[in-house]
Amino acid sequence: MKHWVERIADELKKKDIEEHVIASGTSISGSIHIGNSCDVFIANAITRSLLEDDMKAKTIWVADDHDPLRKVPYPLPESFERYLGVPYSMIPCPEGCCGGFVEHFQRPFLESLKKFKIKLEAYSGAQMYKDGSYNKYIRISLERADDIRRIFNKYRENPLPDDWLPYNPICDKCGRINTTYANDFQEDTVYYKCKCGFNGETDIKMGKGKLTWRVEWAARWKMLNVTCEPFGKDHAASGGSYDVSSEISREIFDYPPPYPVPYEWITFKGEAMSKSKGVFFTPGQWLEIGPPESLNYFIFRSKPMKHKDFNPEMPFLDFMDQFDRTERIYYGMESATSKKEEEKLKRIYKTSMIQEFEDLPLRPSYRFMVVAYQIAGENLQRIYKILKKNSQLPPEFDDKNLNDLKNFQREQLIERIEHVKNWLRKYAPEMVKFQVQEKLPPVELSKEQKMFLSEVADIIEERKLTATELHDEIYKTLRKHNLKPREGFQAIYKVLIGKKMGPRAASFLLSLDKEFVIKRLKLEK
Repeated sequence: MKHWVERIADELKKKDIEEHVIASGTSISGSIHIGNSCDVFIANAITRSLLEDDMKAKTIWVADDHDPLRKVPYPLPESFERYLGVPYSMIPCPEGCCGGFVEHFQRPFLESLKKFKIKLEAYSGAQMYKDGSYNKYIRISLERADDIRRIFNKYRENPLPDDWLPYNPICDKCGRINTTYANDFQEDTVYYKCKCGFNGETDIKMGKGKLTWRVEWAARWKMLNVTCEPFGKDHAASGGSYDVSSEISREIFDYPPPYPVPYEWITFKGEAMSKSKGVFFTPGQWLEIGPPESLNYFIFRSKPMKHKDFNPEMPFLDFMDQFDRTERIYYGMESATSKKEEEKLKRIYKTSMIQEFEDLPLRPSYRFMVVAYQIAGENLQRIYKILKKNSQLPPEFDDKNLNDLKNFQREQLIERIEHVKNWLRKYAPEMVKFQVQEKLPPVELSKEQKMFLSEVADIIEERKLTATELHDEIYKTLRKHNLKPREGFQAIYKVLIGKKMGPRAASFLLSLDKEFVIKRLKLEK
């Protein structure tokens, strides 16, 4: 059984190519999120798979920063509407902290990629036009405009005008690039008219314009020797960008189109991600609440064209349960339900892996750490003690104290605490948040509830139980006092955290100081 990334690598290995160039690209139209950066993660995984098989390969990334601003991205003010139609590369930094609009949104993304250990060659579309990299392809495209127009018209309901040229100049008067229409050229000079009423001319060598998208994409493939490229499903639609660009690539630039890897969009809490509406989640935000391997796992646990929805609230705990289990199975700390499942999950984890750990990783249950952190804060020693007390560490750690951990294991534990802290602060619903009350809060309890609490206190005082055993004893005590589970558990939570709901009671009780729990359940002030 092979992962789909490995199968793509196998297909590429069949081609007689000295070095594979796996391309990715992103429009710098605002914050770069986990939806429109999938190109980079998939490209990097394919490159790694090829390198592991001793093939020459590299990942490249092109910032489409010469495209026009079509919508003002969140959280920029409405005043930025004056830049609509202006290339991103010519828009100032919205906060005055960077060299411009592009750097403002691009820098955090590239910084986050370091945590994922993604190695790539980065290109700027605007710079490639300015330094003349596209000049040869612009000339060819202008000279063969009739052929390009014919290819475009095969996929269009309304044919392009006979004077249409595949080049968009930047208007010298209004600075926009999506309002100009190039209708003639002479050598390197292109003549255009703009909707603002200005008629002008531009020299292609000045970099003040760009090829229309589908021609540019084809030119880029040949220029950078691209052999494979992941891209969103919109480009993969029949008669869409990939089909048109492939035909242009073969017929106009005499270059075979790269192996396509289309992928489905990632939605955010059921909604399409939108930079203008502020509906998105960035790799940097992910790293605040989860390890980098977990984002890889999110992308690679299913096929690229399968729908993926991300929700950083309660569903994130379920997701992290799945990731943690897959990691434990990979390292032999837990058994899968079948040999087939084990092989499948190990393949997914291997594709998601950033590095092989020198020993067993230490990432205690994220869900349990949500409870442990709210009890112990960032007290590492106390958290480790709570984990051991509740059998939340793999058996291999049973005889290890905190000081016995290897540096990377200790760092992983600290990292998980930090992630849980951030998740609680930013995304956790109120129902999972709690604070152990230092003093007995004012509560109204029935006689049966008081007797129930007192007896649970006696059990904890007299016997050394696991969380499972204590759970069973709690239910026995409930039945003994003719209490419904809801009545009993509410009594526990009310006296400890002043709320009617809380974490799993047995584990919670065992995680707190024993003497404190006994006194509180006996309602001693």
